[in-house]
Amino acid sequence: MEFPDFGDERGSLVVVEGGMDIPFAVKRAFYMYGSDSQVIRGRHANRKSEFVMINVSGKSKVKVDNGYEQQVIELNRPRMGLYLPRMVWKDMYDFSPDSVLLVLASEHYDGEEYIRDYDDYIRELEGK
Repeated sequence: MEFPDFGDERGSLVVVEGGMDIPFAVKRAFYMYGSDSQVIRGRHANRKSEFVMINVSGKSKVKVDNGYEQQVIELNRPRMGLYLPRMVWKDMYDFSPDSVLLVLASEHYDGEEYIRDYDDYIRELEGK
């Protein structure tokens, strides 16, 4: 996703509105910082939550896996967002020292909707 920049000579201004710029109403926002290039965050899938990830400072990589294929996306511009639908396995890693990764979520936190074991994730995708 690419968000518009409404900045001028004073600097940049990026606005992201739930239900308009992203495909859901935002119920939760959180951000990660202080992780280094060796740290791997995430390592889970969500049964109900959708996400948009934006590296508002620095850069990081996100490996997404839908059970059939994997792709690595580098988030390296504050106007770039990555939309993740439900039931996508995600690993965030290779954080630059100045990385601040903002995550907008469609649902309030519910630990029960997280799948934290990859084999369980694959079994659930296959309906087993």
